[in-house]
Amino acid sequence: MLQSLRIRNLALIEEVGLDFEAGFTAVTGETGAGKSILLGALSLLAGERADKTVIRQGAAACEVEASLYFENPAQIDSILATLDLPACEDGVLIMKRSLPRDKAPKITVNGGLATLAALQQLGEHWVDFHGPSEPRRLLKESCQLELLDLFARAGPARAAYAEGYRRWRDLLAEREKLTQETKLAPDQMDFIRNQLARIEALELTEAAVEELERDFQRLSRAQELIELTRGLAAGLTGEDGVQSRVGSLLREARALESLDPAGRTLSERLATAAVELSDLGAEFDALSQQFQFDPEHAEQLAARMNTWLELKRKYGGDLPAVLAAREEMRRRLEVQGDLEGALTRLDQRMAAALRAAKQLAQALRTLREKAAKELALAAARNIARLGFRKADFRIDILPLAELGPAGDCRCEFIFSPNVGEPPLPLGRIASSGELARVMLALKAVLADLDGVPLLVFDEVDSNVGGEIGSVVGATMAEIARCHQVLCVTHLPQVAAHATGHLVVTKDQSKDRTEIAIAPIHASRQARISELARMLGDRTAKSALAHARELLGKGD
Repeated sequence: MLQSLRIRNLALIEEVGLDFEAGFTAVTGETGAGKSILLGALSLLAGERADKTVIRQGAAACEVEASLYFENPAQIDSILATLDLPACEDGVLIMKRSLPRDKAPKITVNGGLATLAALQQLGEHWVDFHGPSEPRRLLKESCQLELLDLFARAGPARAAYAEGYRRWRDLLAEREKLTQETKLAPDQMDFIRNQLARIEALELTEAAVEELERDFQRLSRAQELIELTRGLAAGLTGEDGVQSRVGSLLREARALESLDPAGRTLSERLATAAVELSDLGAEFDALSQQFQFDPEHAEQLAARMNTWLELKRKYGGDLPAVLAAREEMRRRLEVQGDLEGALTRLDQRMAAALRAAKQLAQALRTLREKAAKELALAAARNIARLGFRKADFRIDILPLAELGPAGDCRCEFIFSPNVGEPPLPLGRIASSGELARVMLALKAVLADLDGVPLLVFDEVDSNVGGEIGSVVGATMAEIARCHQVLCVTHLPQVAAHATGHLVVTKDQSKDRTEIAIAPIHASRQARISELARMLGDRTAKSALAHARELLGKGD
């Protein structure tokens, strides 16, 4: 659950710090007061992209920070581990996002530097936003199927089917590729065999390629290398080389040693140097011999290098690409030897994979058919409470002509809000207000199955009022038994059911506009005053009396 939220210099907010409790918290305020800024702060922490126009005028940066508590942090810690971020301490997740005006943005999670993508991945597991456009998702078949599968707890069955479907589709693709490789003409076969022989003749390995390129480098610069090594050998051991001069110096050192024994150590060191110079000269001379390629070997080496360079150009530029081309040639030759047999064997594997996928699809459809009846019944009860007392709601499971990514069937939500109207697909009959109530009814049924701890509702009570508004508030309170609920609302009937209450106010009395957010749930009188304002007049006795009545019902 969300424990605390701190906002600095975001839009019209200078600074605000808020603490949250479990349950249902309502957010109210005048139209245009800036209630959406609070949701915007949560969106930033959930990884929503933002530009620097959100920074408060005159401020150097805006900053949003939140702490969340997870009673069982195992799942969130697992995600943090995959993102290479610190684990939660005592189940507490701390996120901070800073957006400076003149510097790069900065994001930290539990003190570790994080990316926007990391925030987005974490956001999927701690907050779920339901805005004014959310009910329109119900018009999408994919959303309807997603809700049905959630209610059916069909995750494992759907994952098993998806894997079976993928295996079948992979075999289909393999067969398509194989059938496109029609039997090769003799000259094509000869060409592939020739290319394969050229590759195999090189006996390609990393070590072999390194040796070939090194020897060719030597061959191409052999004359220069020979001249250098011979020059070094002559300079060391030749007639006028260093060794001859060291020899005369060594004789003088021996003379010094005979006159003064103290010179013996130096004389021996010079003798050692003379031996080392002689060895170096011999080794340089031997190296020069290695660079003298006989014509036949040089020709073979050049031919091998030319072949290697040609293969690299033709098949991808490096050793792995050439080796992959070699394997593909081998496969094509093998297939050509028994194309009909390969197709027959592949058809058998495809048939088995299709049977397995159909069985998995059937198991998934059985789950859906059972769940469709139960979900439709539970949702219909909630829809009736939300003002459609004679409404008809059901979920039809419709077969598909062939297997698809989600199974062998689709689902369709069928709705009739009034007696005498024929039930039709939701998109053909429901208004925005009707859609909002159907979505809310479904959310109430699915609340205990949704693992996301924080649900944020932004004016989902639009186009609702009066007595139904109170039912919407009661429904929010029901959802709050399984989740922490944050709801922006204009309806006092909804706000009265909240256990927490935040009021957003806008102050334009100074030289600049400022927005403040303050909790009022600790003061019953403050809540009565706010509910009376929402009813039309915080000073009117009738509004105050109605506010007390609403708050009593909400309690």
